[in-house]
Amino acid sequence: MPEDVLTENAPLDIRFSEAELETAREEIVSFIRDTVDAAGAEGAVLGLSGGIDSTLTAYLAVEALGEDGLHGLTMPARVSDEELMSDAEAVAESLGIPYDVIEIEPIAETFDEAYPEGIEDKTAAGNVRVRTRAVLNYYVANTENRIVLGTGNRSEAMTGYFTKYGDQAVDCNPIGDLYKQQVRQLAAHVGVPHELVMQTPTAEMWEGQTDEEEMGLNYDHLDAVLALHVDGPLSKAATVRYVDGVTEEHVERVEELVEGSAHKRSMPPSPELSVRE
Repeated sequence: MPEDVLTENAPLDIRFSEAELETAREEIVSFIRDTVDAAGAEGAVLGLSGGIDSTLTAYLAVEALGEDGLHGLTMPARVSDEELMSDAEAVAESLGIPYDVIEIEPIAETFDEAYPEGIEDKTAAGNVRVRTRAVLNYYVANTENRIVLGTGNRSEAMTGYFTKYGDQAVDCNPIGDLYKQQVRQLAAHVGVPHELVMQTPTAEMWEGQTDEEEMGLNYDHLDAVLALHVDGPLSKAATVRYVDGVTEEHVERVEELVEGSAHKRSMPPSPELSVRE
């Protein structure tokens, strides 16, 4: 594995050994296969962005389902990085899976025309593009009797770094129990090209957007706080002492993200009616 897949700031607690990487690989492959079988489906659909999460998911899905078992969709928008879109197509071609390229901007623009005020809000406009991709994923999946694979990881799920009813409108998240640094480790382990493993993560909701800039800290520090403080036993002060570069402000920022996104990780609420008592 390349030495720089994990930086020196990534805590030892989230670094997998080679044996653990192989176990994770086998369990995720079995999970994908079992989920498709349980649904009585003929395969899966996966949105390919050119990023590490969708690329790793694609590699594992092909191992589980075979080339014909995975249908890839590349769905560029106006703000999409052409290099990333080229990477997405290259991944599909290297894996030998069928894939389609669907331009989503004409679809999204109909929403902009219907409600022009939304264009001024880049987050709202970006979310329209993300949700448009979700609709297309299910359109293809329904047509072909497939399930939709998500690409969400544990770091994003815990901090709410996803669009509600958008990129998490899926049937399952095969890599959903992996922190971002573990995603990189496993991707390197299964043979994903190094330049894709280390690519700067972006949701591409607007031009120049990056995950780490929007969240306010890098993934090394985010994963450290999640693993050691939110999921783990360490206090704020102990986490700051344990991980080089992590500050109290980092810990507080992660706590804010986790608490503020709780609604994204639960079913829509309904009242508990007294008439049922």
